[in-house]
Order: sequence, then structure tokens, then C-alpha cells
Amino acid sequence: MSNMKKLLFALSLMAVAVSAQAGGLLHNTNQHIAFQRMMARGASTEIDAVFTNPAGIAFMDHDGWALSLNIQSAYQTRNIDATVMTPAGMGLFPNDTYNRKYEGKTSAPVIPSIYAVYKTPKWAISGFFGIVGGGGKATFDDGLPLFDVAVMAGAYSKSVAPIAEGYPSLAALLGAPITPDQYRINGYMRGKQYIFGGQLGFSYKFNEHFSGYAGFRANYFTGNYTGHVNATAGEILSNKFQQLAIAYPAFASELLPKTEENGLTHIAIDCTQTGWGITPILGVDFKWKGLTVAAKYEFKTNLNIENDTKTLDAPAGFEEKLEPYAHGVNTPSDLPSVLYAAVGYEFIPNKLRGTVEYHYYDDKHADMAGGKNKELKHGTHEFLAGVEWDINKTFTVSAGFQRTDYGLSDKYQSNTSFSCDSYSIGLGGAINVSPKVKINLGYFWTTYSDYKKEMTAADGGYNGVSPALPGTDVYSRTNKVFGAGVDFKF
Repeated sequence: MSNMKKLLFALSLMAVAVSAQAGGLLHNTNQHIAFQRMMARGASTEIDAVFTNPAGIAFMDHDGWALSLNIQSAYQTRNIDATVMTPAGMGLFPNDTYNRKYEGKTSAPVIPSIYAVYKTPKWAISGFFGIVGGGGKATFDDGLPLFDVAVMAGAYSKSVAPIAEGYPSLAALLGAPITPDQYRINGYMRGKQYIFGGQLGFSYKFNEHFSGYAGFRANYFTGNYTGHVNATAGEILSNKFQQLAIAYPAFASELLPKTEENGLTHIAIDCTQTGWGITPILGVDFKWKGLTVAAKYEFKTNLNIENDTKTLDAPAGFEEKLEPYAHGVNTPSDLPSVLYAAVGYEFIPNKLRGTVEYHYYDDKHADMAGGKNKELKHGTHEFLAGVEWDINKTFTVSAGFQRTDYGLSDKYQSNTSFSCDSYSIGLGGAINVSPKVKINLGYFWTTYSDYKKEMTAADGGYNGVSPALPGTDVYSRTNKVFGAGVDFKF
């Protein structure tokens, strides 16, 4: 794959950066404030069970209508500490080493979700709407290291190659290769991605111990990725270009860039993507005294996203390589099948309860662009635990923990799509304003393990940039989410 193709491939995949607050690589399981404050909600029989344990809705302690409204705010940072080296004397970077930290910011100030249930003593119909994946936008104000290094390497390589057969290189004419101190690079990357989900299903209580659920979720994907990379010659280099153009008029088009600002490289993209898919869902719930055992299974969702591309600019000669990102092209972005299993126990009736839970996301068998899913070592494993204590009839407090292991590999990780294994801690509580109105408040933060990706020249070099240069990327992230919601019974 050429440098330019890699650049534009990365630009068009800015979906990177807007991944969800909790859940697998593509899912957002944080849909209710009760999850924020307890994490493990897979044995719930309250209204949030519509999403976390839909079969448990049949055991809800209220017949008739119930409604829940939730608003959350999430803020993340996504940083890349890049180090690239060149052989001594090559002159590609000052002191033959390039090191820079690139900072990206992700924000989703308003993440809404709404739940509705109508229940009778034997059955219930429930619905849910929320952002089940994506969940915000990401901005790298200074671009990304892949782009900068590719532009630097490209400028250097072009300057040391012969202008044409029988003519010297640009470096020979200038007296030295073109190096980063002779031009300016301006980059900007922004991506936003949302997967909206609407769920509808039916729960049935077979007896006092066992219930089941069948339903589906309709998913609608929408994203937009906008960015540019411009390299412009400085005053001294620009003057040299003018002089060489006069000395070699036959090759002025090679020596003197055609853009008004002496541009060396111009890349730009403005691509909107949309798509949809249906997720079948099954669930079961078993209750015996203070024990609850519950499970939910979401089938794999075939999801193709289609390009609506308004801008896709790059130097001439690369049009064929850009066809996958052209207007109207479809790209696979499946949602994997997921198994949720939980065990809850009420240690003190109507007072103290706890839950342990496990999630498995079969990411390796969910198609991604370029078959990237095959590079994962395994699907995502999540382990959760939570406890909830009713202080009295009015106040409840809770806390929870979640550990996420993605099965990452160097070939899966990239500047534009990286994840980090993590653990999260949630805290919060609830206020029963009346028997029919409950206010939920929650906050959780995530601590990520830095991921170091090492690239050798023998294995293709730094992110495939040519010439092949050894380098490393250290990926790091932070995350914090807070929110409030209200549950109603009618």
C-alpha cells in the first residue's frame, strides 16, 4: 500500500475516535445512570433492565406504565507519543530523530437515552432508544503523526530522486535534501460517529421463577470525517524553487508547485457515511429466593456503511487507489454478537444486593474495513461487579467495577483506530422522591493501560511510511462520564 493510500485510508477512518464509554470495541453498554453508579446491572429487574436484562422486566415490581429519561456527558483524551528514527546522516529529521506528542480530544456533552415499559402480571412490552455505539466526536488540532511523517519522508524521497532521466536530483541542485526545517506542515483531523439504536421486545413470565425475552434493535450509523494535510514551502525554499524554474524551464512543473502558496502536498477529505442493521436479541431470567441468574444474547449485526463523499483531494496519480473512499462505496462495519451473563444476590432483603457479570464480544468474526478484525488476538472479555445499598426508603448508594480486555495486537492498532485495555470504577446513588419517581446520579472514570507499538524497518517501518524507518507509537487515553436521570411509574 502506498504512502498516499495509507494517508487517505486513515483520514477516511476517523471513526477511530469516538468509541463508546463502556463496552466492547463497537458497543456502548452505558445506557442508564444505574449502570454508571453500579456497573454490573445484568441481574436488574428495574426499568434499566430493558437494556441490561430484558427478561427480568417480567419480574418488575410495578404493573402498568414505566418511563426513564437519562442524560450523560462523556469526555476523553486520546494521545499518541510518536518517535521515529532515521539512519545517521540521512537528514530526514533534525538529529535523525522525530519525537512529538499528539493530543486528541473527544467529547459527547449530551448522550440521551429513553426507556418505556408496559407490564401486566404475566407479560411486558418494552422499548429503548439511545446511542448504542460511537457517541461523540474527536478532534486532533495538530493532525496525526502518520500524516506528518509521511509528508516529511515523501518530501525527502522526492528531493533525492532524479528530476528526470539525465538530470540530477533536486537535492543536488539545492545543495541538500529538502528537510522539515524548510517547510511548514499544517494538519487537522476531526471525526464524529454515532450508532443510534431503537429496541423493542416482549417479556413473558412462565412461572414465579423463570421468564424469557425476544426482541430486536434497529441500528442506524451516521458519521462524518473531515481533515486536511498541507505542506507549504518556506520563503528560502520558495525562492530556490523560483530560481531553479528559471534555470530549468522544461521542468518547471516538477520544481515549482502549482498552488498559489507554494504547496508541496495537499490532502483533504470530507466524507459522510451512513448505514443500518438489525440485531435480534434473546434473554432469560431465573429467580429463586434472593438469587437471580440472567443472560442476554445479541446476534451479529450485518452493517454496511455507504460513503457520501464531498471532498477527496490528493496529488495526481492516486485516483485508482482512492476508489474505496469514493462517493457511493460501501464498507463493512458489523456489530459483533455479544453474550451477557450475570448472577445477582440479595444479601439483606430490600436492603443490600450485589451482582457479578461477564460479557463476551465476538469481535474477530464481525467484519471490519480491510479485514482488520482478523488481527485481534481474541474477542473482548469484560468482567464486572457491583453492589447497591438502600440506606433507607429515600436514599440508595452504589459502586461498581469493570475490567475490559480487547485482545489487541500491533497490526490492529493504528494512529486512527486504537484502543487500550482498561478498568473502570463507578459511584453514585438514587433518591426516591416519591413511590413513583426516582432520581439517579452517577459518575465513573476509566483508567487505561498504555499500549506501545514498536515498528522495525525490516517489518515495513513506521506505519508503512516509505522509506521504511524504525519507530514507536505509545497510545494512551483518559475517560470520565457523569450523568443524571429520572425514572417514573404510572
